[in-house]
Amino acid sequence: MAEGEGTGRDGEEGIVTDALIIAAGKGSRMAGRSDLKPLVPVLGVPLIERVIDAGVAAGVRRFWVVTGFRRELLQPVLEELSQRLGVAIEALHNSNWQKSNGVSVLAAQAHVAEPFILMMSDHLFDPQIIRLLCRDSLDGVDVRLAVDCDTSSRDIIDLDDVTKVRLEGDRIVEIGKDLEQFDCYDTGIFLCTWGIFDALGTVFEPKGDASLSEGIRVLGARRRAAACDIGDLFWMDVDDGAMLDQAERLITAAD
Repeated sequence: MAEGEGTGRDGEEGIVTDALIIAAGKGSRMAGRSDLKPLVPVLGVPLIERVIDAGVAAGVRRFWVVTGFRRELLQPVLEELSQRLGVAIEALHNSNWQKSNGVSVLAAQAHVAEPFILMMSDHLFDPQIIRLLCRDSLDGVDVRLAVDCDTSSRDIIDLDDVTKVRLEGDRIVEIGKDLEQFDCYDTGIFLCTWGIFDALGTVFEPKGDASLSEGIRVLGARRRAAACDIGDLFWMDVDDGAMLDQAERLITAAD
């Protein structure tokens, strides 16, 4: 195989075993809660551990975590988690972590097997979202994005910061934070083939930078990006102190 090793799918129908987690950014909006955003504790458990726990619960057995800012703090935590949880967790450093998040995805191009789950290090979510994504076929598309089509009543959405998505049927035709007309929210959880690397490379090569949304736009223009509605399953982006407090209240109430 040209990229990665083996396959990201095991013998059990609908289970994808490889995941890529973006954890390279500075996370300045969480300053004061931790020296590094992925290590911000949510009821005593670091964000990155909660993300990995959700992946493990959905059947993921190998994680690639792209580090950047202050990687020396994150790497030993990942090593301890790998031993404690009994799963493979490998750190991949993005020396250009100051650039857009698509550059962090590209840092894993030679490592991750397809198909793979792509996740953010600061999003909490129900593991059933991954299982829902994995039940959908990738035939004819390179990316399937878990989206939240409940745009009227969710009170845990930062409307100024959330990435919005416009659809035609199940195909993504536009994505971005500034869309005025949209159908759903981007949950930050994707099922991907290596086509995402090609799309991001198309953006990166002429300008030396690429955001994940830009890569999805390229695939959208090719009709190669689709959406999967998560229904009422839980997810939230823990992007600042207010959202962290809200997350802790919700988790406490659910326990």
